[in-house]
Amino acid sequence: MEEAQVVESKDGTISVASAFSGHHEVVQDRDHKFLSKAVEEAYHGVECGDGGPFGAVVVCNDEVVVGCHNMVLKHTDPTAHAEVTAIREAGYIADQLLAVLYSSSEIVNIGVSQMACKKLGKIELSDCEIYASCEPCPMCFGAIHLSRIKRLVYGAKAEAAIAIGFDDFIADALRGTGFYQKAHMEIKQADGSGAEIAEQVFEKTKEKFQMY
Repeated sequence: MEEAQVVESKDGTISVASAFSGHHEVVQDRDHKFLSKAVEEAYHGVECGDGGPFGAVVVCNDEVVVGCHNMVLKHTDPTAHAEVTAIREAGYIADQLLAVLYSSSEIVNIGVSQMACKKLGKIELSDCEIYASCEPCPMCFGAIHLSRIKRLVYGAKAEAAIAIGFDDFIADALRGTGFYQKAHMEIKQADGSGAEIAEQVFEKTKEKFQMY
């Protein structure tokens, strides 16, 4: 059987080329599905007036455990970015679900599998992935890293947000420099239509939200 090939691009990004025909397309379709949900959250957050056009979803065992958007304005909290809010919410939901599961002798029909709840009931989310509509800022990346999420997929590059006025990005920190190149997780920017629909969020919402 042919082994997978590790490829280093000109910008230093490390990727793995699958040996199985069609594997890339399957992964790309899966990523597009979950990234689309993060993009939907970004639009929803702007329409609600909760904050900027950023969304994120946490996925475990191919299920969306929680989807969140930027809540900076709603909570008057500069740290309430989509990714941080999603990680916090995932832990909160898990606590509530675990309380129900273990306080009742009956089988409770809940939207998240019991296995996912057990894993999300810990601060270590090593069996989870996070999909973000835009490249995370250093604070969000720090939260993702500390929670041990195994995989990050983002849509738009930081420059798309910077172009409309957001300036709290240090994009190079996520692009293979220093400590971040050695992080435990796989980091991937979506390609094709996944990146395109994520970048369109900024253009389509720039007149609708209040810059902070």
